[in-house]
Amino acid sequence: MSLFWRIFALNAVVLGSATALLLWAPVTVSVPVLLTEAVILVAGLAVMLVANAALLRIGLTPLDRLTRLMTTVDLLRPGQRLPEGGLGETAELIRTFNAMLERLEHERATSSARALSAQEAERRRIAQELHDEVGQSMTAILLALERAAGEAGEPLRSELRQAQEITRTSLDEVRRLVRRLRPGALDDLGLVSALTSLTSEFATHVGLRVVRRFDTGLPTLDQQTELVVYRVAQEALTNAARHAEADKVEVSLRHTDRAMVLAVSDDGRGTGGAREEAGIRGMRERALLIGAALDVTSQPQAGTTVRLTVPLVRKQP
Repeated sequence: MSLFWRIFALNAVVLGSATALLLWAPVTVSVPVLLTEAVILVAGLAVMLVANAALLRIGLTPLDRLTRLMTTVDLLRPGQRLPEGGLGETAELIRTFNAMLERLEHERATSSARALSAQEAERRRIAQELHDEVGQSMTAILLALERAAGEAGEPLRSELRQAQEITRTSLDEVRRLVRRLRPGALDDLGLVSALTSLTSEFATHVGLRVVRRFDTGLPTLDQQTELVVYRVAQEALTNAARHAEADKVEVSLRHTDRAMVLAVSDDGRGTGGAREEAGIRGMRERALLIGAALDVTSQPQAGTTVRLTVPLVRKQP
């Protein structure tokens, strides 16, 4: 039955019941209308309105749920679906909406994967150019300054030594940028070593007190999963350093038989219920690539915790 005929039938039931009561009930209407008769008529009208409202509420509740979900759905939080209740057109509408969400989530994940892959490729290219071109040029300048300083007299030698120190500091900064763009330790030494290097770098250059808690015997992950875990940790540390006004950050990596969990917790000012910024949404997009779940909890003056849960695929015996 279509929605139109369902609403028509509900109203027909209410109006038909009222007509039957008027026909067979021992109630008459005088002219002029008596007070008791007016009270009965008003009470009957109220009963009709209440019954009609209740029946319409029952019939339109699935549409109300659909409207609420449509206004709050977020493709970065997959799995939001409506139960396929109701009858006729309502049930078909809910099924169509759920199918649309499924398709949009798949297309969003696919497009995000392409965009993030292109981003990582661009980072790799820039890191390579910084290392090969800028790094080697600055190294050559540093050697030339060192040679010139050894042959020059005072006060030129002091100026050359000062220029040498500035160049050495700039070269260290370029190397640090290269490591952030493409963590070589992740490719060569694995996730734990890369996270250890990352947290040490933040502790040195940012001044955060970083506490590491890594389980022993962590399972081996594929390259893409390790990169996602590393990038989420990097973004969480960056947010803690730039926005949280934190003094201490704890980075933990634990595992169970079914999942591995990365948690980054700071003691900063927190965000409360503030709208998620691009950094957090970027982490959610990365989590979707590997089927992981990202949970961000934050309270004012109570710090923020970013938790990434990576499901582990159990090998068949």
